[in-house]
Amino acid sequence: MKKLYIFTLMVVMLGACGCEKPQSPVDPQPYEEPVMVNPDMSLITSSVPVTDNWIWSGKPAITIRIENKNDSAVKLDTKVKITTDTKSNVVTLTDTVIVSARSVKEFVVKTDEDIDPGFYRAACYVHGKTVRNFCFGIDPFDIVSAPDKQTDYDQFWQTAKDQLAEVDMKATLKEITERSSAKRKVYLVEMYSVPDGLTGAPVKIRGYYLEPQDGAQHPVILHFYGYDTQGSKSKCECPYGGSSEYAEFYLSHRGQYLNNRPAGTNPGVDEETVNIYGDWFAYNFGDKDSYYYRGAFMDCVQAVRFMATRETSDMTHLFAEGSSQGGALSYACAALSDYPFTALAPNVAFLGDFPDYFKIVGWPAETAKKEAKKKGMTDEEMYTFLSYFDTKNLATRISAAVLASSGLQDGTCPPHTNIAPFNNLRTPEADKEYIFAPEMQHDFPAGWVSKWNNFFKARM
Repeated sequence: MKKLYIFTLMVVMLGACGCEKPQSPVDPQPYEEPVMVNPDMSLITSSVPVTDNWIWSGKPAITIRIENKNDSAVKLDTKVKITTDTKSNVVTLTDTVIVSARSVKEFVVKTDEDIDPGFYRAACYVHGKTVRNFCFGIDPFDIVSAPDKQTDYDQFWQTAKDQLAEVDMKATLKEITERSSAKRKVYLVEMYSVPDGLTGAPVKIRGYYLEPQDGAQHPVILHFYGYDTQGSKSKCECPYGGSSEYAEFYLSHRGQYLNNRPAGTNPGVDEETVNIYGDWFAYNFGDKDSYYYRGAFMDCVQAVRFMATRETSDMTHLFAEGSSQGGALSYACAALSDYPFTALAPNVAFLGDFPDYFKIVGWPAETAKKEAKKKGMTDEEMYTFLSYFDTKNLATRISAAVLASSGLQDGTCPPHTNIAPFNNLRTPEADKEYIFAPEMQHDFPAGWVSKWNNFFKARM
């Protein structure tokens, strides 16, 4: 017993001295959540939320959000395909992500390199399923839409203005009593503008005029309309007198709105008015001296000249606003007017940068190319003709303050066609503002009327 005791003690002592370390338990490993091989995709929701108004500098930063309602983690393939707004491939970004059970994961997709200023399309997929397609912008104020004015551009428009000066306006006013108020009377105005060409009879145009009744001079606002797609039997907007803050004119240029309705459809218009132009964009296409928009632009100038005849008009505070075609007319009026404009508010403006415009969307490219083919015009000849009516060229004559807006998802007047005139303005940077509505199509941004009204008031 004694020897056995001594041996046992020695073993214990050797172990205590560290000469032979007893085996320790295995170190714990980090927990790896089991990943579902075939997840139930009905329990997975993916989205691409708007971040930074979908306008970035250099690199896009597209956020993809995935919610996994499965009881296990899932492994998912993701893909973002980026193309130009003209559908040319730029880059396709792929990755694999693991989303834990019953959780939400957000991650940002970026390109490795900066991409050029412009507008792009992103097609986003999660596990082969389309999540969202959308347009975004990279450094839009650095996009170059070089003017392509012809050498006789200024002379062409001066000739048109000289012709307008020879037209006897013969303006007549008829009060719309049911719309008038004590502060402002509302009138239907009928007057004449240039013929549909270098010769011919002057064209009658119309509009609603709101005249303050306090005898003082007031800032002037011109309102211009979009393409008249409402149908010839639909009623046109006839405003109420309301407050006397402004003297205002709502112009119906040739062949549209008040000049394209059956008798009695609109307040004050008792005679039949008919659109003799058909598709306005196509009318006399290829002949710049008789093209529809030569006359329409001069109608806008005539509206300014009419307002200058009214004693209550303060022509030192002159404003214009309009959307789509009305946005283009706002630019045209400011560029060609006898009176300098104080500020403009064109929204989703039409007629911008035709060479690129026609690469992005179908209309009015199909109409233009069809008409050009009828006339035997080459593409170069077609674009030379259109350059006289392009807002990016008109903008080079404008130094007024400008608040512009466009919808990034606009398939009618895409953002490239709107940024083109804006980037060619002579307006000081401090007087230029631009609103990109990220999810908007061909529409008005939220609170648009209040926005341009405040923009105008700040410059009175």
